[in-house]
Amino acid sequence: MPDYSNVSPCDYADALPRDQFMDYAIKPLWHGIPRVSGPAFTVKCESGDHLMLHAAIYRAKPGDIIVVEADDQFAVAGGNVCAIAQQRGIKAFVVDGVIRDLAETRDNAFPVFARGVVPKPGAKKCIAPLNQPVICGGVKVNAGDIVVADEEGIAVIPKAEAQHAYDIAKARAEKDAALTLEQWQANHFKNVEGILNKLGFEE
Repeated sequence: MPDYSNVSPCDYADALPRDQFMDYAIKPLWHGIPRVSGPAFTVKCESGDHLMLHAAIYRAKPGDIIVVEADDQFAVAGGNVCAIAQQRGIKAFVVDGVIRDLAETRDNAFPVFARGVVPKPGAKKCIAPLNQPVICGGVKVNAGDIVVADEEGIAVIPKAEAQHAYDIAKARAEKDAALTLEQWQANHFKNVEGILNKLGFEE
């Protein structure tokens, strides 16, 4: 399996439709979060509840990214939960919701992508199956889909298309890297002017 974090979510834009990229409100919660990638371990937390995320940190495998569908009124995790997940080898949390104890999580350098922070935690009353399809940041995420996340955004690559998408993204990244800015500008100018002429633009 390739290391999907070798290329940016921006490069995956050539390989995936727009609806495979999460809403920009799901963002890094501390500055300098590295790019992460891994298979999704999916969790749905009922409104006001966080029990199933707490269950998931003991069930996800090392290298997984826990992807959570929740509300944004109550925190689904705090510093200790993030620390335990990190110790167990979980790569990151991607949460359509909020966490708390951000300072602890930042100090531990555990990557969390979420809508923000709220001091009040949720309850532990509601069970639900794990690794079922969830909606996170407007994207349907299935267990095992590949998640690539950094400060540029979050791409969700369907498991069956992962290798093909990676090949396209890597080729795009290598093509851009091989060009100087001057070469890129020459190609860009030619492309833009050609489109303007085709559309009948006049100065």
